[in-house]
Amino acid sequence: MYQREFQLLPALLNHPRVELGMNKTSIDPLERLGADLGINLSAKRDDTLPLAMGGNKMRQLEYYLGPASDMGADTVLITGAVQSNFVRLCAAAARKMGWHPVVQLEDRVPSSDPVYNNSGNVLIDRILGADIHYFPEGENEAAADANLDRLASDLVREGRKPYVIHLGTDHPPLGGLGYALCAVETFIQLQESGQQVDHVVIPSGSSLTHAGFLAGARAVGWQVPIHGICVRRDASLQHPRVLKRAQEVMELLGQPSQITQADVIVDDEVFPPGYGQLNNEVMEAITLSAQREALLLDPVYTGRGMAGLISLCRRGIIEPDQSALFIHTGGIPALFAYENKLKEFAGW
Repeated sequence: MYQREFQLLPALLNHPRVELGMNKTSIDPLERLGADLGINLSAKRDDTLPLAMGGNKMRQLEYYLGPASDMGADTVLITGAVQSNFVRLCAAAARKMGWHPVVQLEDRVPSSDPVYNNSGNVLIDRILGADIHYFPEGENEAAADANLDRLASDLVREGRKPYVIHLGTDHPPLGGLGYALCAVETFIQLQESGQQVDHVVIPSGSSLTHAGFLAGARAVGWQVPIHGICVRRDASLQHPRVLKRAQEVMELLGQPSQITQADVIVDDEVFPPGYGQLNNEVMEAITLSAQREALLLDPVYTGRGMAGLISLCRRGIIEPDQSALFIHTGGIPALFAYENKLKEFAGW
């Protein structure tokens, strides 16, 4: 399925990977929304990936779970925010592999709303039968990973074979390989269709989607500007994180020192008031995309990513009549968890 991609980036074959039913996702024109913004706009539709309501983390999990399969794991552990798409898809991937999911939900978004804490991704976690643990230190990655390790140790004593997906920056960015592959997939699709894009816009959170896409693009000589829209931390913190992770992915691809400071573009214009919290720009992006293109965006990643793209256009960074490709990373279940906040902002 990925024959040409692996020919362009053969180092990907050096890393174990499981197959979770991946399809190459389409690049769809967004003509009406693009016309509103005065640009040629399209979207890479990773929201349509087939596993448990889709999303970008499916690509990352294929590479995270490769080593788990090799070691004969029967249980997978992961940590993330209460409404984490990664947690939901990891639980689904574990079930797809015949393994048991253990998930840890971190208190990153201040909310006592029972809809937020029980609907959306959390509801799917429960349907998938994941063991759910809670962790109160929301932005402390090292502590969250360490607690996963403690849970894994308990499972070993019970006779299980657990595999932990660590998300801290002191662990290898295996998930970034999935988005290096996505970048090559996208590059080939654009070549085959005769399209050219002047800008790529992608949500930038834990950074492996952004860093992996950047590494894959540069590894095959695609020099397009890739704008990461900050969704979890401001630009001053996100830039060094993406740079580090992209350089690490390039090392995994056997191409060290290919990513420079200038390659990493992050924008936090629409980030306030913070991770997982709505603002007027995000609300506008969600409603405008839905009403102009029937394109659903989530309030945490893609809604903020599209708000960032709109801001780039209005500030002239993406110039009139230029072309932009939006990487739609999914996250649709979170819409339901944000029901009350969406109503509040929209005045429904």
